[in-house]
Amino acid sequence: MGLYPAEIEQQAAAIIAAYRDLGWMVATAESCTGGLIAGALTEIAGSSAVVDRGFITYTNQAKTELIGVSAKTLETFGAVSRETALQMAQGALIRSSAAVAVAVTGIAGPGGGSAEKPVGLVHLALKSRRGDVDHREMRYGDIGRDQVRLATVRTALEMLAQAAQRPA
Repeated sequence: MGLYPAEIEQQAAAIIAAYRDLGWMVATAESCTGGLIAGALTEIAGSSAVVDRGFITYTNQAKTELIGVSAKTLETFGAVSRETALQMAQGALIRSSAAVAVAVTGIAGPGGGSAEKPVGLVHLALKSRRGDVDHREMRYGDIGRDQVRLATVRTALEMLAQAAQRPA
């Protein structure tokens, strides 16, 4: 048995196989998941052919320094926003050899939420070198920190899988 629930490992294995067949590499930019997406992918044997790198950008400073999220975006929209997630994905793509980058930023809880941005709010973004752009705003609810993070991993893996299925 691996570190992740069976369905996450199955999702990750399917992505590794599909991306290997396409000759694609992946980069991740993670805030609230703290590396769990990259971890799920690298749980699969042979993932080194597909996983290029992961950026853990938990703080705003890390988002700016490591993947180029603009201070103006963070000030205007906040760390947990569509705009920040899209800039995170773009920054990971630019700073890697990956064909596809996925990014997540959110509020896993138990605290830190507000009426406007409640616990369980997560923004996910995917960008690819061929021009794919995907954004999802998920409101998982206050289901517990572990469950918010695992749900985010599932959604990110789903986005990666769907990108591999799109026609060129």
